[in-house]
Amino acid sequence: MKSKNPVLDKIYNLSGKPEECVDAYKDWAKTYDQDTVGGMNYVGPKISAKRLAALVGPDARILDAGCGTGLAGVELAELGFKTIDGMDISPDMLGEARKKGPYRELQVEDMTKPLSYETDAYDAVVCVGTFTHAHVGPKGFNELIRVTKPGGPIVATVHEDVWPDGYEDHFRALEADGRARVKSISEEDYHVHKCKLVTLEVL
Repeated sequence: MKSKNPVLDKIYNLSGKPEECVDAYKDWAKTYDQDTVGGMNYVGPKISAKRLAALVGPDARILDAGCGTGLAGVELAELGFKTIDGMDISPDMLGEARKKGPYRELQVEDMTKPLSYETDAYDAVVCVGTFTHAHVGPKGFNELIRVTKPGGPIVATVHEDVWPDGYEDHFRALEADGRARVKSISEEDYHVHKCKLVTLEVL
């Protein structure tokens, strides 16, 4: 697909293979913050952190899934959260996140596969920028639900372009299975595109 911004074209046109994604972000890690926050007014991390802060207190144990360079972690730390772990498929992006300092632990994980975390390991999950073109599809929510304690929220952005790719159907299936409940879905500014800001409650 053709992006509204040339910086995104390479990322949005990946094949979806994990190794290709790792290579792409290796090239982008050093300039990611400048290109997205500075060049595209990337507000996804800020709006997601604010939504999560309205749902859980600062002592909650948080997983930042697909944390990238740590932008959401910084926002969460500024809101008073003390225990934040991050994971991402890109070691180079995690290297940038490590420099920012808000994380207790950072590790490489592929969200298209089972995660290494224990079931019910976290009080809440935030996931910004990962449910997008050629990255992670609706089934990626399944593992986020597994690692979140019952009653805990998951706050995630879903790129407006991929929203029609089965997300609503998948959420209905999760509700029917008694695994999670949709608390809210709103359209929000994201960067040069819009996103759906989704809040689930784990059952």
